Amino acid sequence: MKQSEIASIESIGDSYRRDGAVLIPNVLSPEELARCRECYDWCVAHPSPNAFSLYKGTQHQTHNDNSNPAAVERLNALVSSLPFGPLLGELWRSENVWYYAEEVFAKEGGEVGRTPWHQDTSYFPWAGRHWANAWISFEPLARHNSIEIIRGSHLGPRYDGTTFKNADDPTDPLHGGNATRLPDIEAERKVDPDRYDIVSWASSPGDVLFVHPGTLHGGAPLDEGCPNRHTLVLRFFGDDATFFPLPQPSRSGFFTAAGHLHLEHIGHLKEGEPFRAPFFLRVK
Repeated sequence: MKQSEIASIESIGDSYRRDGAVLIPNVLSPEELARCRECYDWCVAHPSPNAFSLYKGTQHQTHNDNSNPAAVERLNALVSSLPFGPLLGELWRSENVWYYAEEVFAKEGGEVGRTPWHQDTSYFPWAGRHWANAWISFEPLARHNSIEIIRGSHLGPRYDGTTFKNADDPTDPLHGGNATRLPDIEAERKVDPDRYDIVSWASSPGDVLFVHPGTLHGGAPLDEGCPNRHTLVLRFFGDDATFFPLPQPSRSGFFTAAGHLHLEHIGHLKEGEPFRAPFFLRVK
């Protein structure tokens, strides 16, 4: 690697550690992107028991799926052919990088609204610095059609999640109990636009947005200029990744199944132990 490339990846890594998200252009070649789309299409056509849809039967539809057990070999083969292992190793300064699982998103039909603000760490038993969700979108996206993040929020509190079920309350608690309830970020930013340091990125196919799962994020609405959005998310972890048990029980019908958590592989871990299991593919 050239000295200029080393300096560039170090600068990008500094931004990721500080902000919790970074867009890197041209990570995937057209051929690699085509392989990602082929795998994405297969996952949508063969949904897992974890899949769910909103607005089904209307012109506005969404589809979401996590950790499809039928897709493990297919996804492992895909990820092995992509450059994420060495890239994230440099980004994190991690000797090892492992692949966790996929998530697929489809929003179709024009005026589909926002995804509520949340942290993925409300739904997965994760802690530590070395986590990243690699967002691969197959359409060009303007900033207002992309996800938004609150810069640096991965360094702050771990909030309760939202159930995604209460249209009148985007903070409807996932766990309850002693968990810190989500703030109503959309309502608060309408009163004070500068209350949160919110950022998003325009992107082109082949660009990849890396987001730490502890970062507060949401958005990605559709409109006439962007009537459809199809995104494959690949999740990775490195040396500084630890187990953090989730509060129980969950009130969300979307996340009651243990399959998307891979608890059969990591359920024996204690809080703070390194997040490791032979099941996860090592890509660096």
